[in-house]
Amino acid sequence: MSDIATARSGKTARDENFPVASFLIDPDLRPVIHAFYRFVRAADDVADSPVLTSEEKLARLDHLEAALRGRARDPDAAPLRRAFDWEGRSPRHALDLLEAFRLDVVKRRYADLPDLIDYCRLSAMPVGRFVLDVHGEARSLWPASDALCAALQIINHLQDCGEDYRKLDRVYLPLNILRAHGASVEMLSQDCARDALKGAIAEIADHAAALVEQGGRLIPQIANARLAAEIAAIHALAQRLAAQLRVRDPLKERIRLSNSESLRIGGYAAARALMRRLLPGSAWSWRRASS
Repeated sequence: MSDIATARSGKTARDENFPVASFLIDPDLRPVIHAFYRFVRAADDVADSPVLTSEEKLARLDHLEAALRGRARDPDAAPLRRAFDWEGRSPRHALDLLEAFRLDVVKRRYADLPDLIDYCRLSAMPVGRFVLDVHGEARSLWPASDALCAALQIINHLQDCGEDYRKLDRVYLPLNILRAHGASVEMLSQDCARDALKGAIAEIADHAAALVEQGGRLIPQIANARLAAEIAAIHALAQRLAAQLRVRDPLKERIRLSNSESLRIGGYAAARALMRRLLPGSAWSWRRASS
């Protein structure tokens, strides 16, 4: 049961759209965030495996939970379990994510945007909350973090909508939005999106963009300057991807930012966030209207 090699996707933090505990994060805090990512990556790979049955997936997710709670052994859970033991932290956020992966096994359609946001409460929001908690940030920041994390999740869904349908028969695009544009789930199997599907994707991208803007309120409120810079980079990358998904076709091409684009866009945003901390009275400072 502890051997989940057959479920491995081979994906690492470097393959993600957004930085995972980059050099901007305090070096003392990176190991626990990477341990969290390793655990979540293992669980995600199980839920998305094209070779495991639903029963096998649920059993392996149960095993990961048992390992996280100290009732079993698993190499992907052990580093995070040790971190929780040393720091006296609750595994709450990781357990919420396991519930999301269980949903992935049994639920393949989402009726509307609120239904999808409810999924994001388990699949995305706990990630931001965990990172904030690790940094000792106030829980009053959770709503803005939740909005940004939900946006990142929806952006991922849009990028992968064709692959998710073809490989897993899983559709995260709200069905009522598809219907409103005259689109159908079956259109996701094609090599390029029809106009109806493009319209639905653009509307969902608009919702993601609105959530990104809500999440932007988080940056000036974060006490830790290094974390603020990291989130500023993520926010800028999300803005760019949401804008591209409004006009480009994720069935026809992979909507991704190149390494150079990510470095340029994210690096500028991070530098700007740091300069606003260092020079609060200058032109770099946050406008009141943006907070």
